[in-house]
Amino acid sequence: MCSAAGALLAVSLCLALPAHAAGGDAALLHAMFQDHAVLQRDQPIRIWGRARPAEEVQVDFAGHKARTHAGDDGHWELQIPAQQAGGPYTLTATAGDKVQRIDDVLVGDVWLCSGQSNMELQVHRALDSHSEISGAGSETIRLLTVPQAGSALPQETFSTPTQWMKLTPETVRDFSATCYYFARELQKTVDVPMGLINAAWGGSRIQAWISGDALRAAGGFDAELEVLAQYATDPATAAGRWGEHWQRWWRGLPTVAPGEEPWNPEYGADEGWGDAPRELGAWEHWGIPELADFNGMLWFRTTVELTAQQAAQEARLSIGAADEIDVTWVNGRAVGSAYGGDAREYALPRGLLREGRNIVAVSVLDTYREGGLTGPHSVRALRFGDGSSVPLDGAWRYRIVREDASQAPRAPWQTVAGLTTLHNDMIAPLGRYGLRGALWYQGESNTFEADAYRDLLRILRSDWRARFGAGLPLLVVQLAAYGDAPTKPVEGGWAELRAAQRDVATEEARSALAVTIDIGDRYDLHPPNKQELGRRLARAARHVVYGEKLPPSGPVPLSARRLAEAGKGDAVVVAFGDVTNGLVAYGADAPIGFELCGSDAGSCRYADAEIRGNEVLLRAPVAQPTRVRYGWADSPVVTLFDGARMPAGPFEIHIQ
Repeated sequence: MCSAAGALLAVSLCLALPAHAAGGDAALLHAMFQDHAVLQRDQPIRIWGRARPAEEVQVDFAGHKARTHAGDDGHWELQIPAQQAGGPYTLTATAGDKVQRIDDVLVGDVWLCSGQSNMELQVHRALDSHSEISGAGSETIRLLTVPQAGSALPQETFSTPTQWMKLTPETVRDFSATCYYFARELQKTVDVPMGLINAAWGGSRIQAWISGDALRAAGGFDAELEVLAQYATDPATAAGRWGEHWQRWWRGLPTVAPGEEPWNPEYGADEGWGDAPRELGAWEHWGIPELADFNGMLWFRTTVELTAQQAAQEARLSIGAADEIDVTWVNGRAVGSAYGGDAREYALPRGLLREGRNIVAVSVLDTYREGGLTGPHSVRALRFGDGSSVPLDGAWRYRIVREDASQAPRAPWQTVAGLTTLHNDMIAPLGRYGLRGALWYQGESNTFEADAYRDLLRILRSDWRARFGAGLPLLVVQLAAYGDAPTKPVEGGWAELRAAQRDVATEEARSALAVTIDIGDRYDLHPPNKQELGRRLARAARHVVYGEKLPPSGPVPLSARRLAEAGKGDAVVVAFGDVTNGLVAYGADAPIGFELCGSDAGSCRYADAEIRGNEVLLRAPVAQPTRVRYGWADSPVVTLFDGARMPAGPFEIHIQ
């Protein structure tokens, strides 16, 4: 019988018994192999599962048979010769008296679609969803959604049951819109079955999707990975170590005065502190003007009185839900940190509580929409081993952190904001399943660290190639526009991160970029036009994966050179490649969004532009410009396209 393992970030390592299994209650095949699955064509098909140690296993598929023996740990793996696209087929695994059969298996192209909320965003939240859902149906597109879970250690299979599904109005509704529209568009020119694996989680940072081995090899993560390894067996000690690391970051903030340590029991929550509402809740609704639209960090503190008997017991601290990241201290020691809106409950080391006055301090970092400690005040309590509890119903004090706290360290065990956690529970369970390629739509949660992101994206690509195949293509979705439109040239983390995405995606032939700068929504972090994004990703795949002779992502800058025009002074000419049917400017004869910059920071100025064939002529508004920028803002206004409706993406290029 299947049972759940009770441990830190524990997951059940068994799934519901698939249909067609006989001769025992243990599945022979890994959970990736179920009815309606798609297997990758034109490469040997790797199949694996579990049997009794040393037991012989036979697999039959599409007229081919293969045999192997399970290892001492019960794991077995074998290969079936490469197959052309086709099906449906039956796959049968036999070991002793056990037989497992899966039906309606297709052979085609399998795609991994991963990233954060814009990849997760479901069809029912995208444009024209009613018509799209009601009209969905295909025998040759199959869907698999990886359950959202994080783990400190790599897992062999999924945290909860999941299954391959045929495409129907019912199944497509909650599936990734980007992933589905990509495959639907691609099938117009690549007429083979498509298997779509969606492994995405809103708010996730790229570090969470990379394996521990890859991060160790990259360097710079050793201390955090050591804490993560300790957390797997001793979370209380690991939380304390992490708290010391976080405290060093806090003390290094420019505006933090010596001794300003809200977690310290001796610290007085007086000047700069206010009384929070009894129910707490999202601080945007406290009726305090400066918190009405505040994204950042608040400190919370309260006291609780305990008897000697209570302080001597095993205890857990419940603080309710936090949006979105908390670091929590009791009597000056960090006891836990988590991400997301789930309720927090942290085990306290024995001896931490004391008779009399105890201090609970919580820092809460919110980066999007509402933030705070939520849920009724009754959920906040100290709960003891004898079943009793003491409510944290005393006055809560709060203090606004004026410093930009977006770069506060994230505990390495946090699901979406930690290190390797999502790889361990959402990528590792895929094993080495055959893929045609991977789609990556992520970056919003890393916009404060664009320089690091460039290297991290390369690490992710190499890591996934080590798992799924050395030539795995990677299609990267560049961040769309979001936020207020600029009225003058500005610097921006989103612009810098887009540049990092472009650099990595265009540096080799097996990667490509899907530009989305024109289909964003400055009022919505989740632009709904995923149909056009699917078209652009399919175009990139046709070029990179299937070798079609078409530009993968629209006009790209090739060079910028100076040009002296008689009587008009100096100008700069930007030459573009990958142009289909000429350059065009939407809404006017001249494109907007170009800047000319000097060598100094803050020297950029908007430039008048003129299209001349596949070049754009820029008039210099600054003396001796050294750089050209285009679309360089979080939410720029851009109008340069080509005749195939493909936009020129944001870029910065030096003038030769």
